Amino acid sequence: MAGNTRSREFTAGSVLWRLLASLFLVLVTFNPSGVSAYHWISDAVQAGNFGPLHLLTIGLLLIGWTILGYATIRALNLLGLVLASIVIGSLVWLLVDYGVLDADSTSAKAWIGLVSLAIVLGIGTSWAHIWRRITGQVSVDHVED
Repeated sequence: MAGNTRSREFTAGSVLWRLLASLFLVLVTFNPSGVSAYHWISDAVQAGNFGPLHLLTIGLLLIGWTILGYATIRALNLLGLVLASIVIGSLVWLLVDYGVLDADSTSAKAWIGLVSLAIVLGIGTSWAHIWRRITGQVSVDHVED
């Protein structure tokens, strides 16, 4: 069966798309600007205005977190998560030391942490493809009968 091989190609754009999707999920869920689902929902709860749109948003966010979280954990495992966190953490530290990033405020630290989390999720969702490119090995989930 001849298919469109182009749709199956994995490119730098594929990694970028996954990183952006991860960043979107993380920052829509919470960010220090005060404009996030967390702030919107908690304000509604405090005002007694929690409604079906809030619950729908929670459900959609949980689906997104489940998909990205599960894919990341399955792809990287605990060791990969630790290694990715060490590498990203050391890069952040390096950028702070060189004055590229300013981590003096709580808000700046939160932004750095959230972007770092999104990068880990983006790597995790791309890892099976990256692994195949590096090693030539295809990662397959084992399903037992």
